[in-house]
Amino acid sequence: MLELKSWRKDARSSMVVSIVALPLCLGIALASGAPLASGVIAGIIGGIVVGYLSGSSISVSGPAAGLAVIVLQSITTLGSFEAFLMALILSGLMQVLLGFINAGTIGNYFPQSVVKGMMAAIGIILILKQLPHAFGYDADFMGDESFIEAGGSNTFTRLFLTMDWFHTGALIVAAVSMATILIWEKKVKSWIPSVVVAIGLSIIINQIFKSFFPALEIGETHLVQLPYGGGLSSSRFSPNWSMITDSRVWIVAITLAMVSSLESLLAIEAADKIDETGSVTSKNKELIAQGVGNTFSALLGGLPITAVVVRTSINATAGAVSKLSAILHGLWLLLFVLLIPNFLNLIPISTLATVLIIVGYRLTKPNLFKTIFRNGWDQFIPFMVTILAILFTDLLMGICIGMVVGFIFVVKSSVHKAIVVVQDKNDFLIRFYKDVSFLQKSRLLSIFESIPNGSNVYIDGSRGVFVDSDIEESVDDFIKRCKNRNITVSLKKSSLSLSKLFQEESRG
Repeated sequence: MLELKSWRKDARSSMVVSIVALPLCLGIALASGAPLASGVIAGIIGGIVVGYLSGSSISVSGPAAGLAVIVLQSITTLGSFEAFLMALILSGLMQVLLGFINAGTIGNYFPQSVVKGMMAAIGIILILKQLPHAFGYDADFMGDESFIEAGGSNTFTRLFLTMDWFHTGALIVAAVSMATILIWEKKVKSWIPSVVVAIGLSIIINQIFKSFFPALEIGETHLVQLPYGGGLSSSRFSPNWSMITDSRVWIVAITLAMVSSLESLLAIEAADKIDETGSVTSKNKELIAQGVGNTFSALLGGLPITAVVVRTSINATAGAVSKLSAILHGLWLLLFVLLIPNFLNLIPISTLATVLIIVGYRLTKPNLFKTIFRNGWDQFIPFMVTILAILFTDLLMGICIGMVVGFIFVVKSSVHKAIVVVQDKNDFLIRFYKDVSFLQKSRLLSIFESIPNGSNVYIDGSRGVFVDSDIEESVDDFIKRCKNRNITVSLKKSSLSLSKLFQEESRG
C-alpha cells in the first residue's frame, strides 16, 4: 500500500531525484553502447515498477554505472542490442526465482564496515568525478564510477586536465548553484526544492551570458542533451526471441542476474542505513522487484536496473518519506521527455554536478571516518580497503575486494570470541562459547602447544552448543598426549551441548 499522507514531501523529493537522474540515465546508456533512450526507459521502469514493488521506503532504482562495462561487452559478444535484451529478460526472471528461493538472505551477511566503506567511497567518487563537470569539462559521461576512463585517463589525471579545459561560465554557474542550494536549505522554508531553484537560476544566468557576455555562455555540449524531441519514439528495439537457445545469451543472463542482484542488495543495505524510519527491507522481496523491473525494461528496450546508492541518497536528502517518491520520480522522467525536452536541454551540467558534489560530501563526512576508527582496526581496515579498492578500480571490483578483507576480519573476530583462555599460574581454563568450528582449530592447537608441562587444564565445553568434529578430535589428541607431559585435563559437559565429547550423560 502506498502512503499518501506524506505526498507533499515525496512529490518534492521525487522532482529533485528525477532532474538529477535524467542525465545519469543518458550518460550510462552512452557508456553502455546502447541507444540513449534505453537509459531513460530503465529509469522510468526503475521508478514506477520497482519503486512500487520494493519494500524500501527511500530506495531508488534505475540504470547503474557499475553495469555499463558488462552491458557494452555483452552487446559486442551477442552482436546486437536486441540479443542483449533477450538476455536481460532471462536475467530478470532469474532474479525473481532467486527471490522466491530466499537467496536474498545473503545480503544479511555483508560486513557493515564494507557497506559503510562503499557509501563513503561513492561519496568520494562523486566529488572527484563531478568536479570536472562543475568546471565545465565534460569529457567523461555523468555517472561514471570507474577509475580508468575512456581514452586512457583516470580519475586524477582528469582533475589535472580540468585546469586546462575549464569553462569560466560553467564555473560561475556551479558556484552560484552551490551557494543557492546551501542557503535555500538553511534559511528558506519553502515547498520548492532548492535544486529546482538552483536550476532555474542557472538557466537564467546562462541566458544573460548569451545575451550580454557571449564569452561566458555555456554551449550545448555543456548542457543536458536529450537526443529526441518530445518522446521515446527513437526506441524501437525489442528482444530477439530467436536467440533464446544461444548459450552466449544464457551466460550473459546469469552474469547480469548475479552482478545486478549483488549491487541491488548492497544498495538496499545502504538505503536501510540512511532511512530515518529505521525500517528493514526484505532482501528477497527486493530481488523479486528488481527481477520484474528488469523483465519489463527489456521488453520495452531498456537497460538493466539495480537499486542505486546515489539516487537513493539524493532521495533521502531531499526529504523522501515513502516509496511514493521513487514512483513519482519515474513518472516525472516520463513527463519530462514527453512534454518539456527542449526546456531540459537548457540545464547546465555544472549545476547538476554541484548537486552530486553536495550529496557526495554528505555520504563521506569526516565524522564517519572518526566513528569507524573508534570502533577498532577490525572495522577500520576493511572500511578503508573498500574505499581505496572502489576508488582505484570500480564499484563492483572494489566491493569484492572489500568483502574478502571484511570476511577475513569477521572470521578472525569469531575465532577469538569462540574460545577464551584464562590462566592462573599453572592452572588453565579453556572455555568454548556457542559454536566452535574448524576455523578455530588453528588457534586451539596453538593454545594447547603453549601450555607448559605439569599444568592443570580445565576445558569448559558446556557453552559450546555446536563443536566441530575437528575440534573434538583435537581435544582428544591433546588429552592423549597429556599423559606424557604430566598435564591433568578435566572436561565440563552440558546436556545442551550437541557435541558427543561435551554432552553430559543423562542420569536416571
